[in-house]
Amino acid sequence: MNPIKNFDHNSRILVVGTSGAGKSTLARKIALTLGIKDIELDALHWGPDWTETPLEIFEGMVRREIRENRGFVIHGNYTKIQGITWGSVDTVVWLDYTKTVVMWRVLTRTLRRIIAKEKLWAGNVETFRKSFLGKDSIIAWAWNTYARRKVASTFFRTFIGKPSSSSRLCLDYLVADFSFE
Repeated sequence: MNPIKNFDHNSRILVVGTSGAGKSTLARKIALTLGIKDIELDALHWGPDWTETPLEIFEGMVRREIRENRGFVIHGNYTKIQGITWGSVDTVVWLDYTKTVVMWRVLTRTLRRIIAKEKLWAGNVETFRKSFLGKDSIIAWAWNTYARRKVASTFFRTFIGKPSSSSRLCLDYLVADFSFE
């Protein structure tokens, strides 16, 4: 069964899940396949030297992206703009993996980015010190927020009443084998 086979160029999709669940990977695949806008919240949120975009500017950028695109896929977990993102979509895809899977993905992704010196949003790069030892460590963040993100996703998916469609995906073959026919 393909839970998103009915997506098209007008789809307004939100991909959620804990840090490291694969939101960006899936969202990019959906955007490319459907020819819709890929709205990566991290790209709007992070400025040079890992500075956070002020909330009112961040909100404005997200609202503009939503307003200017008929179909889109949003990915990222920012509770401070959750009312904007969740309220603007017709479908939520929730990536729900075990903590072991998520932590493995965060660890391997982080190491790959460090070794390759991969440029991220606004030219930022992950470093060993920041990623593993710093107070803002992505490894610690993923570990410490895992349970909270699962509860939040469950709550919003169950009680918010919008969007009208949601899919909880926890098996890689479902995510990998999406055919949009």
